[in-house]
Amino acid sequence: MSPAFAAANMIQPLNFAAPTRSKERLFSDPLKSPNTTPFAGSTHNLRSHDRPNSWSQHNRSAAAAVVGVSDLVKEKKTKSAYSSSNLLITKQEGLELYEDLVLGRSFEDMCAQMYYRGKMFGFVHLYNGQEAVSSGFIKLLRKDDCVVSTYRDHVHALSKGVPARAVMSELFGKTTGCCRGQGGSMHMFSKEHNVLGGFAFIGEGIPIATGAAFSMKYKRELLNENCDDVTVAFFGDGTCNNGQFFECLNMAVLWKLPIIFVVENNLWAIGMSHLRATSVPEIWKKGPAFGMPGVHVDGMDVLKVRNVAMEAITRARRGEGPTLVECETYRFRGHSLADPDELRDPAEKTHYAARDPIKAFKKYLLENSLADEAELKAIEKKIDELVEDSVEFADQSCLPTREQLLQNVFSDPKGFGIGPDGSYRCEDPKFTEGTAEV
Repeated sequence: MSPAFAAANMIQPLNFAAPTRSKERLFSDPLKSPNTTPFAGSTHNLRSHDRPNSWSQHNRSAAAAVVGVSDLVKEKKTKSAYSSSNLLITKQEGLELYEDLVLGRSFEDMCAQMYYRGKMFGFVHLYNGQEAVSSGFIKLLRKDDCVVSTYRDHVHALSKGVPARAVMSELFGKTTGCCRGQGGSMHMFSKEHNVLGGFAFIGEGIPIATGAAFSMKYKRELLNENCDDVTVAFFGDGTCNNGQFFECLNMAVLWKLPIIFVVENNLWAIGMSHLRATSVPEIWKKGPAFGMPGVHVDGMDVLKVRNVAMEAITRARRGEGPTLVECETYRFRGHSLADPDELRDPAEKTHYAARDPIKAFKKYLLENSLADEAELKAIEKKIDELVEDSVEFADQSCLPTREQLLQNVFSDPKGFGIGPDGSYRCEDPKFTEGTAEV
């Protein structure tokens, strides 16, 4: 059993209270061969679970619990989240992870303040509570590796190295933003850092990520380039019922692409409980169905996420193909800043708030003498100053000019709809008639 599988098993796959057969059938491992090593998601170790007799029976049992949703996934140990963890990190790695976690949380808290002060417009979806997933995966990536995000993309961009100034300016709609103010909250993009975008519609980023992974395989196998880059695609539990998800899992296995599909299962798709919307709630099981490893991991524990991520990324770099990782996490705020968050059970929110990934990791660092209070406070102070600086920079930056409005729509270097003299083609009657020379 690999260390990553042991870590993932700290949180058990969804287990329904239905009678089990005396000899429970095991899945066969479609990837098992003498040349491959055991992996967290190896289907050889994933057990089949009986389905509940009826949804009404399941709903009654869930309603009886103090925390309906989270009660279906329980820890083996009730002590500290790290009490039985055998994962090892160096002091430097620990401090880097802590800094990234704190950056994500502090940045998002500041975004909430700026949104309510009228500095940001449109929908803004914050990442509070899910930081362990971003830090656990992205801090293991190299600059040439690609990340594809969702509309909840600020922290993914920060973890990948996009400067806080560029992200905040983008949120303010300023020209100094990573998309020159034209992307906004849901469309962070950085060619320099290989952040291939946030996507407003669920599922639409997965084909982009699959294409990026295909290009990496093409460079390696057809162009004979020394390329072992990987792509990580982030998406939520609600996306896993969409067609693009299944199509891309199939293609990724067929072509053995270097991609990791990361499900950030925060248990809610806006106001729809994951258990009400999905016939088989165990998303990780969809991996073995297509012939790839699938694993469920505690997404509130950055070290467990990091350990699973390390093995999944290593598999992809070795050319062993894709992996599906389901990270069970929780968002501490509503779906967006426009959401009053009145649908979720307060007891459920309290349960997950007590498992705050940043507080748990801070405790781990202190208890294992990887850092002292002074070092952690210095990091927190540094991040506070960095976030404050990003706000000042964004606030003082310029708004886009009128000429920028139609740029970057088509590949015309002058910008779509702008003539050689700088005038708008759409204001020329001949252009709208289709008779203008372009």
